[in-house]
Amino acid sequence: MTATLLGALLGGCAMQGGNKVTQEVAPLYSAASPEFRQATGSLLGGNFVSGNNITTLVNGREIFPAMLSAIRSARRSIDFETYIFWDGEIAKQFADALAERARAGVTVNAILDAQGTSKMGSENLERLRTAGVNAVKYHSMMWLDPRRYNNRSHRKLLIIDGKVGFVGGVGVANEWLGDGESPQHWRDNHYKVTGPVVAQLQAVFMDNWLKTRGEVLHGPEYFPPLAPTGPYTAQAFKSSPRQGDMDIRLMYLLAIASAKHSLLIENAYFLPDDLMRKELADAARRGAKVEILLPGEHIDQKALRAASRKHWPELLKAGVKIYEYQPAMVHVKLMIVDGAFVSVGSGNFDLRSLRLNDEANMNVLSSSFASQQARLFEMDKRRSREITLNETGRLGFAHPLQQAASIIAPEM
Repeated sequence: MTATLLGALLGGCAMQGGNKVTQEVAPLYSAASPEFRQATGSLLGGNFVSGNNITTLVNGREIFPAMLSAIRSARRSIDFETYIFWDGEIAKQFADALAERARAGVTVNAILDAQGTSKMGSENLERLRTAGVNAVKYHSMMWLDPRRYNNRSHRKLLIIDGKVGFVGGVGVANEWLGDGESPQHWRDNHYKVTGPVVAQLQAVFMDNWLKTRGEVLHGPEYFPPLAPTGPYTAQAFKSSPRQGDMDIRLMYLLAIASAKHSLLIENAYFLPDDLMRKELADAARRGAKVEILLPGEHIDQKALRAASRKHWPELLKAGVKIYEYQPAMVHVKLMIVDGAFVSVGSGNFDLRSLRLNDEANMNVLSSSFASQQARLFEMDKRRSREITLNETGRLGFAHPLQQAASIIAPEM
């Protein structure tokens, strides 16, 4: 009975078709190689472009002031897509800033996931719409088709005048205020971007704008000429399972297979499928240093953590090191491969991100940027507890219904 129910739950929610990888990805080259750049750029649908500047913003005390300042600077257009927008102090500041720009004549388009913004407060939504913000809800909670209901827009994008972009994992909620040092204030990174890759971020936003409004937004207010602004080579891409694109999973598999020396993963929700766990174990066995940093007891999805921990012994036995962050909920989405390739954005390492949600990530080919991100990883690792094989007997057993709940439950 339990197995039948589990199958029904997962079968009703999973997307069919698309570029689902079923066989191992061969480890043909390093992430630092030209071959990796060519393959990743071609397979993910957007080639790497040079001349970008990327500023890493750490925790709400840096992230929110930068985003609000950018919104207030807008002169022609603002495109904003988010999963989380919850009523509170920071939500009011965002609503006020977006509404003010709309009243000033700036075209403001907002895609708000219906599930993630169910707690945004009617006053905030009314403030936006009254000011003239083109706010649309992504996939109504009343929709009866479970495939559509369970497909959420988990993307976190902000593009100003087609010239300045923000991408990462931060939602608009008081949980992200502060400096990530207490259970009340989450640990996270977000990224401010200028240069040619902003056009790719804009195109990712347009993907769901077309799905929700059927309207093509183009012209210089959305796609202006973009001169080089910095030293980084980057690529933005989307994952849209309902359209048959599971590119976040494809990218993770390609990156893991390319790890020759090191693979650092920091992620909020870690429940990879069988193939991905095998790829992680294989990377460790062929000599790569594989380290995974996850939330500890401070996590909003307890069922997912229980389901995840069931699989840790097989990874630990292969040589993978796992750490749990202690001070707060860690919500970072970060992968660093061979000190040369970095992926950041909204994509988690769980079945929702891999097979259900719409995601947006940015990949960067740069040893200096990888070093910056590795320093942040090491800072978080120093505040984490390493999991050992000796304690795996106490990790607990995840009941199949817990695993199903962890897949179906909303995550951020």
